[in-house]
Amino acid sequence: MKIEIWSDVMCPFCYIGKRRLEASLAKFEHRDKVEIVWKSFLLNPDLKTNPDQSTLDYLSASKGWSKSQTEQILSQVVEMANNEGLTYHMDKTVVANAKNAHRVLQFAKALRLGDSMKERLFKAYFTEGANIDDTATLQRLGEEVGLDREDLKDVLASDQFIEKVNGDIQEAIQIGVRGVPFFVFDNKFAISGAQAVETFDQTLTKAWEKYMESQQPLKFESQEINNSCDLEGNCNND
Repeated sequence: MKIEIWSDVMCPFCYIGKRRLEASLAKFEHRDKVEIVWKSFLLNPDLKTNPDQSTLDYLSASKGWSKSQTEQILSQVVEMANNEGLTYHMDKTVVANAKNAHRVLQFAKALRLGDSMKERLFKAYFTEGANIDDTATLQRLGEEVGLDREDLKDVLASDQFIEKVNGDIQEAIQIGVRGVPFFVFDNKFAISGAQAVETFDQTLTKAWEKYMESQQPLKFESQEINNSCDLEGNCNND
């Protein structure tokens, strides 16, 4: 069963949502039959990378919040992350365009390393204060999860995988995604936002039940049918 997740590397609730889904999957009986597919989403595709600007200043300016209001909001986010075992250093996060990070994620997905890459990007951004638009940083992070050094260099030196990033974004628009994280379970159920673990539990169960129904062979009422042939090549035209 497939779970598709639209998220942005710079979205604090996306990392929290990842942990809550993982907590739910950890106790899910059929977790080894679940495939996680990370989808790209850019909350601010035109954002200018500026390592010299703090996230506090950026949010205050872009949202029109006072600095005290911004500090209070960030503090609440940090506390929420702590409750999920995550360490956020919002005072160190770098204002950076995430498009290149998503291209690296798409490259990793092609090699079945998407989940590892997503985790590494999240940790680099929120915990380590890394610049996720810096080529050397993305090279290092990609190599850490197992991406080939030379292949990764080629990706970063080009616009490879940008069509995959844009394709995910267009798909999100088509299905009505308005914010992230956005989880789609087997194309039948969706969760918007970093909901409680219990919500993931319930949705996993419902999605699995529907998934299993779809795996059952079709059954028909049997009756004698003339003018037919069987698998052994015997034909009846009575």
